[in-house]
Amino acid sequence: MDFDLAQTDALLSTTRAVRKRLDFDRDVPDEVLIECLRLAVQAPTGSNRQGWRWLMVRDEEKKRGLAEIYRSHGADYFSTASDGVDEGSQTARVLDSASYLAQNMEKAPVLLIPCIIGRLESADVGSMGGFYGSIVPAIWSFQLALRSRGLGSCYTTIHLHGEADAAKLLGIPDHVTQAAMLPIAWTKGTDFKPAARPPVEEITYVDEWKNTIG
Repeated sequence: MDFDLAQTDALLSTTRAVRKRLDFDRDVPDEVLIECLRLAVQAPTGSNRQGWRWLMVRDEEKKRGLAEIYRSHGADYFSTASDGVDEGSQTARVLDSASYLAQNMEKAPVLLIPCIIGRLESADVGSMGGFYGSIVPAIWSFQLALRSRGLGSCYTTIHLHGEADAAKLLGIPDHVTQAAMLPIAWTKGTDFKPAARPPVEEITYVDEWKNTIG
C-alpha cells in the first residue's frame, strides 16, 4: 500500500496538545467521535485483550465536577511549576496554556475518559509498561484521527490524582482504571506546525548509553 508520506508526516509532526485554540462554542457531533474511535481501536494492545473503554462526558454538571477535581489536584503544580522558568520561553508558554486549560476545562464540548479494564497489582516498571501500553497507543491514534478531521485534544492526567472522586462522579466501577482525560473541540484554525525539538542524532544511542548515532 502506498501512503502519501507528505500528508502522513504532516499529521504526525503537527498533532499538538491543543489548549488555547480549542473552540468551546462549536458542538462536536457524536458521529465524528465514533469515527475516530473506530480508528483508535485498531491500535495494538497487550495480548490482544482489547480492554479499553471510552467514556464521553457531555453533561455540564459532570464536566464541572471533573474540572473541579482537575483544578484541585493541579493547584500546587501550577503554583510552583513556573519557578525559575524564563518568561517568554517555550516552557513558560506551555505552562500558561496549561493554566488556561485548567481554568476552562468544563467549557470543552466533550471530555473523554479513556479507561482500561483491570487494576495494576504491582507498581514495577514491567507491569506498568504492559498495562498502560495497552491503552496509550489507542489514545494517540484517537488524537491523530481528531487532528485529521479538524479537531483538537490534549492528553491530561492531573485528574487521576483524584481518580476515585472521578469514578464516583461517573459511576466507573472499581475494577476499571482511568488512563487520562482529553478535552475535545474543533480547533481555531488548523495551521499547527512542528514543535522545536532537540536533534534526534543527539538523543539516539547505539549499543550503549550516550554512544550517539551522529
